[in-house]
Amino acid sequence: MQLSLSTTPFGRRLYTLAQTQAQIVAKECAPNALVRKWLIFDDICAAMATLGLSDRTLAVLKALLSFYRPDTLAGDKPIIVFPSNRALAQRAGGMAEKTLRRHLAILVTLGIILRRDSANGKRYARKGEGGEIAEAFGFDLTPIVARAEEFRHLAAEAAAEQLLLRQLRESITIRRRDIDKMIATGSYEGVRADWNGFQKAFMALGGRIARTATVETLEPLAAALESLANEIRDILESHVKTSKMTGNGGQSDRHIQNSNKTPFLESEHGLPISHRATSEPQPETTPPPSLTAEQTTPQKATFPLAMVLDACPDIVEQAPEGIKSWRDLIATAERVRPWIGVSPSAWEEANDVLGPTDAAIVLAAILQRGDAIASAGGYLRSLTQKARAGAFSLGPVLMALIRANLRKRGKKMRA
Repeated sequence: MQLSLSTTPFGRRLYTLAQTQAQIVAKECAPNALVRKWLIFDDICAAMATLGLSDRTLAVLKALLSFYRPDTLAGDKPIIVFPSNRALAQRAGGMAEKTLRRHLAILVTLGIILRRDSANGKRYARKGEGGEIAEAFGFDLTPIVARAEEFRHLAAEAAAEQLLLRQLRESITIRRRDIDKMIATGSYEGVRADWNGFQKAFMALGGRIARTATVETLEPLAAALESLANEIRDILESHVKTSKMTGNGGQSDRHIQNSNKTPFLESEHGLPISHRATSEPQPETTPPPSLTAEQTTPQKATFPLAMVLDACPDIVEQAPEGIKSWRDLIATAERVRPWIGVSPSAWEEANDVLGPTDAAIVLAAILQRGDAIASAGGYLRSLTQKARAGAFSLGPVLMALIRANLRKRGKKMRA
């Protein structure tokens, strides 16, 4: 079989040095080279970003390969297919002819295929006496065989980069979770540290990761989060070691908080259900009950906002713009209050005793309990009276809700 090896394009199409290079590569293809066409097509798809190919261009290349019936491509002779634009466009998913020509030009420019144009630009083949093709004009697929090793190498590199991207994304997610929970624990347990500063540093490293983020973008972020997590972890570990050396002082503090002579019981989700007061001293995390009704701005928060939202994620769903500050939480609580059945007077009393911030946290906790509370308004009044008597602490409530949420997530994962 003797095929025509036309090297220049028909009509107004320009002949470029890039096409010359592609022809050199095709000529140097080893005669014994043999590749499975769909396997090498998969490699080209995997390396599409590196090669500069789009999904539409790949659709055209797939259509071209489908016109070559054998499953293998050999390097001992030119591999020419000669479909019409109409047939090629139909097999490429009904692509417009103008679009088809543009993507064919891309494949030629990138040296993935070659043009073998006839004198009049038509694509066809002439058969010899034995019925074999003696001469053909169309698209030559030989460069795919010649560059098969290159495509495999690029595909392997792309797979390695994707694996690294997944690992970086997972590392960032895990470090953010670690930092968030360690800050909440350190603040709640009264560990000596600049938790506000850590929270600000953490927020500066927050934000949604773009889907198109590269390794160069994610590596510095992952390293910064790792450094911050290690710094916080060192503080917590040092605190635990120091507490053990001083006679378990940390445990004594927790014992004071949970060892009232008349302790009020907690429900499964952590909200107190007993109405008995206690005269025992409250832990330092108990908000002062002396705020006045005239106070309209958030008081200094006793707990990190991240800890509150982790314990009460349902309140976030009621904030169209999200909850990014204590003011957002208070505004959302004000909006939610009427439709869960809390009267204006009960809400005003809660703000008087607890303050706007802690009142909003309590309402978020009530919302999180949902149907478990028959009367949200009556329940809020009960908690307000406990706070007035110094018998109510938000810490155990939030921690119990966090534990309940973790149990729910664990059950979903196991399911």
